[in-house]
Amino acid sequence: MPDISTKPYLLRAIYEWCTDSGYTPYLAVKVDAATTVPMEYVKKGEIILNISYGATSGLKMDNDAITFRARFNGVSRELYIPVHNVLAIYANENGQGMAFDVTTTAADLPPATPEPTSSPAPGLAAVPAKTTADMSHVPDDDDEPPKKGGRPTLTRIK
Repeated sequence: MPDISTKPYLLRAIYEWCTDSGYTPYLAVKVDAATTVPMEYVKKGEIILNISYGATSGLKMDNDAITFRARFNGVSRELYIPVHNVLAIYANENGQGMAFDVTTTAADLPPATPEPTSSPAPGLAAVPAKTTADMSHVPDDDDEPPKKGGRPTLTRIK
């Protein structure tokens, strides 16, 4: 079993520390083909993003990627940042946070191959149409609806 990276856990921890302390969490990202960010804001192959609650919508930080929506010049954009591409996460107000060494970006990594499974994958099947014989157990529509009782009561059971 391959080692699990600590990077996504540290990113979530620093993000939580920033928000709990009242700071604005910023993310420094190395941009490549696997990263979806507004390219007009990329400088020298990197972008700095405000990932605070007020600046993002639908922020999800999982073990493989960070995804969220944010507004750039009034236009809502969908962002996708592979965890491998995160250079740093820090509080904007004081610069405290954590930097990471990014030698290999997500675009440089080989595509993940799913492990073979012994059971076949689930599939869809057609459901046969109902016939009149199948509907013989359906009650008639002319039955009266159930009558509502009076005031509800609570029964104590010993």
